[in-house]
Amino acid sequence: MEMEQAISNLTHELTGNFVLSMGAFLIAMLLTPVFTFMAYRYKFWKKQRTTSTTGEKLEVFNKLHADKFKRNIPTMAGVIFVIAITVITFAFNLNRGQTWLPLAALICGGFVGILDDIINVRGNGDGVAGLRSGIKFVMITAIGLALGWFFFAKLGATAIHIPFLGNWILGMAIIPLFAFAVVATSNAVNISDGLDGLAGGLLAISFGAFGIIALFQSQIMLSGFCFTVVGALLSYLWFNVYPARFFMGDVGSFALGTSLGVVAMLTNTLFLLPIIGVIFVVEAGSSLIQILSKRIFHKRIFISAPFHQHLEASGWPETKVTMRFWIIAIVASFIGILLALAGGSI
Repeated sequence: MEMEQAISNLTHELTGNFVLSMGAFLIAMLLTPVFTFMAYRYKFWKKQRTTSTTGEKLEVFNKLHADKFKRNIPTMAGVIFVIAITVITFAFNLNRGQTWLPLAALICGGFVGILDDIINVRGNGDGVAGLRSGIKFVMITAIGLALGWFFFAKLGATAIHIPFLGNWILGMAIIPLFAFAVVATSNAVNISDGLDGLAGGLLAISFGAFGIIALFQSQIMLSGFCFTVVGALLSYLWFNVYPARFFMGDVGSFALGTSLGVVAMLTNTLFLLPIIGVIFVVEAGSSLIQILSKRIFHKRIFISAPFHQHLEASGWPETKVTMRFWIIAIVASFIGILLALAGGSI
């Protein structure tokens, strides 16, 4: 009888997650034609950057992606899934302990991203990429600290779980750790958003993995939030796979990157985030290594950074890079789930 009841409960929970996911998918599908009409009518074209973080001309990047800028592909499509996720969560899945924080992160991160996108779209085409990186860093850090305070003061979180070792009590120090997770993940996702379908696919895989972990932890509403994100992203990917109809823009990458960091903290699996999101780590790490190498040794490690651009410049077709990164992400997510099970996170 206990086994039958457990199976019945699991079936009910999975059905609920599926309904939330499908709801987000359908809303995003309905919003897509509206966004597409507005984007082409008001020319939401992403302006081409001309200089790198270190001030050099982006010759390799511009050569690799010249055709995309010639096609005038709209950006800011991330507003579609931000709206879809927000509507579904507010209407059917709002919970103080499980979904307030990731939803707040989604909305606040999306706000920073859309400011960046608007500045870029409405720029004069002189290579301005949007908000200055320092301003974005301060804004995302402020969001992370505010959400971290709620995590500590209102939800009572004081410890972080280390797989196979147990809990590490941090007290108030969990607030800056929370902020670090938010800042690091949001920037890593933003850096990875450079090929058709790449970031969207990686995010869907990562949120799916954390949704499974949350389900095993009996955080049913948090699991539902994760699968709401997956549903909305599947709609986005339908139009974003090569050749992309539009890009998510910073509004999408910052919204979901910020939210992903929060989900990792809520599931107490921060140390598994670099495994589940291994491609994000590689992408952000390659950019950091490239910047440090050029500034310290005045030499490039990669032909172009982040790593997906290096592979493109080495002769890999864009679709091959995307598909192989997806495969790696799926395997890494499976390993992350197994470690969560074996390491005491569940």
